Amino acid sequence: MDLLGKLEILADAAKYDASCASSGTEKRHSRGLGVGRDKGIGSTEGSGICHAYAPDGRCISLLKILLTNYCQYECAYCINRASSSVKRARFTVEEVVTLTLGFYRRNCIEGLFLSSGIIRSPDYTMEQVIGVARTLRVAHGFRGYIHLKTIPDADPLLLEEAGRWADRLSINVELPTEGALRQYAPEKDMGGIRRSMARMRLGIDAAREPVRPGGRKPPRFAPAGQSTQMIVGADPSPDRTILRLSSTLYGAYGLRRVYYSAFSPIPDASRALPLQPAPLLREHRLYQADWLLRFYGFGVEELATDPAGNLDLVHDPKLAWALQNRAMFPVDVNRADREALLRVPGLGVKSVNRILSVRRLRRLRMADLATLRVSLAKVAPFVVTLDHRPASEPDSLALSARLAPKPRQLALL
Repeated sequence: MDLLGKLEILADAAKYDASCASSGTEKRHSRGLGVGRDKGIGSTEGSGICHAYAPDGRCISLLKILLTNYCQYECAYCINRASSSVKRARFTVEEVVTLTLGFYRRNCIEGLFLSSGIIRSPDYTMEQVIGVARTLRVAHGFRGYIHLKTIPDADPLLLEEAGRWADRLSINVELPTEGALRQYAPEKDMGGIRRSMARMRLGIDAAREPVRPGGRKPPRFAPAGQSTQMIVGADPSPDRTILRLSSTLYGAYGLRRVYYSAFSPIPDASRALPLQPAPLLREHRLYQADWLLRFYGFGVEELATDPAGNLDLVHDPKLAWALQNRAMFPVDVNRADREALLRVPGLGVKSVNRILSVRRLRRLRMADLATLRVSLAKVAPFVVTLDHRPASEPDSLALSARLAPKPRQLALL
């Protein structure tokens, strides 16, 4: 099979992994790699190609591929499982290096996202994945972004080397409970995954330690941190269970991101899997709730869910919380503290920071909020300004109906 044929198969096979982003890295120089400081290929500044978004809004293009879609594991939800009849292919280390450099030189990508099925053994597979990153860095002075998907059962020394060459590492927990993982991915072990995450956090934290006068700089280790992915809807776990695990992973292992991937049925699927895909809107709501946990001071148990523990699909999680906590509103934007303002539907972190800055100079009116690009229709029932106070207090059901997105808006989410 020629190189383009392999690329078609292995780029398509990689599309199921959502934990692909390019953010938080640092500038890499080529000094000590056999090329001059200002030479080398690629920079993290400024058919297999995916687009991820950095926190500042930049669109980052990555070559996203598997080293191989052969796999000895039998994960029920995975199209590349051992018993699958999918067409197989495998790159050599040199072929992935050639593709990465070729796409970069044509200005198609800014980096590489590399994962793989498990072949021979976890250690052998990890050695092959690391070989790609090491060859790019050492032999070619590649300074672009590299994200490696690691294997928790691999030798800790291999994980340590992966962190030396990669900007970001990730291990997918895949499912939110140990029971679900045993049922759908019997070769995987939640305890082993967490131990590997803990080792990676130790390496990341050690690399960020300040250098003492006269001391040696700690070895580089995955400066963009680590991430993971959970499949949503493959097992019966509700959103609250998923978010509880996410909260634990952020706190215990310092993850930069947890990615959520709505389950989609695959050919020759196990009878234990659902026949219908999980709603993409559910995935979207989980991302919104995740944002509230990380940047808005919300706790998992605060988020409004139905009796089964799932998020509201009609309203975003912050608005759903506000509708259940009407006694907290209206909030006076000229007097409230930052924490209270962050809980107002329609106010984001940037908007709140601007409000706090402007009100040092003058008291705000609704027109000032409009100037700050705040949605007045969304915030009006929940705020007091110098010239506005909600005229009446409609019951939560009436307000919910009024603020509900139109069917066309929901369809676009």
